[in-house]
Amino acid sequence: MAKYTLNDKYDIDELFAYTDTNEERLAALYDKHIVKYRTKTIKSGNVLECEVYPIWDTHTSTSRAKRFRESREVQKNLNKKNAIKNLVRLINTNFTDDDIWGTFTYETKRLPASVEDAQKEMAKFIRRLKYYGDKHGYAPLKYVYVTEFEDDPEKGKKRVHHHIVCNFPDRDVAERLWRNGARRQTRRLQADDDGYEGLTRYILKDPKGAKRYVTSRNLQKPQITIADCKFTRKKVNKIVSGDVDAKSVFESMYKGYALHKTVAKTSDYCTGAYVYVKMIKQQQGGKPRANRRE
Repeated sequence: MAKYTLNDKYDIDELFAYTDTNEERLAALYDKHIVKYRTKTIKSGNVLECEVYPIWDTHTSTSRAKRFRESREVQKNLNKKNAIKNLVRLINTNFTDDDIWGTFTYETKRLPASVEDAQKEMAKFIRRLKYYGDKHGYAPLKYVYVTEFEDDPEKGKKRVHHHIVCNFPDRDVAERLWRNGARRQTRRLQADDDGYEGLTRYILKDPKGAKRYVTSRNLQKPQITIADCKFTRKKVNKIVSGDVDAKSVFESMYKGYALHKTVAKTSDYCTGAYVYVKMIKQQQGGKPRANRRE
């Protein structure tokens, strides 16, 4: 019989965002149709994420998931959540504290008439950064930018600005190359225990327009691996029930990383459990590794 994987049809984290009663939870954990647990590992910069989720030998155990799929009316929220998650990983993978991020706005007389016009202005800015960088021997430009465009005739209000993360090394020059007036503010990136997640959530807080973000084509993708032999059903059940220490389990499995966050949960909509951990790469001495370009 063909095996069914949850990740093919549903967003794992969304599906396991609900919890059963204790009795149902125990029954769900020990469902005989769970043949194994799949482990997805995502490495992006100094951050390692691990998702552990069930694989069944039949559709029977996931029949309740159909109700979840049919009744769900939050696709927009899910799309936004996935956009943030993807961008966090892209930025963690490609940028370090040696790089910069900035906010660029327009003086009133230069305000773009549309999102498309705003993105054309940003494209001109990118070309100027590339030209200057090529002329002065900088590394090829890598960037991510978000355009926020608000035009409300009833309020008589128009606001347009851009947030950019890039590896252009000279903040003063970057600010000078923006030629649309108003605010030009850049800062060095500064990672915390979540990498650049806080920054990413800020710049994507309420994006307007057709695209949530635009990236250069030379960005590296996060390193993703899939394994079906890292966790047994018994070990996952012990992690979810708290019978084993998740910190020791995952730090033994991923040498050189320290556990930062753990989530373990069951669902009203399918059997088994979902385990998520976030880990931070450590340097010698047990301190978080600095986000610097090597």
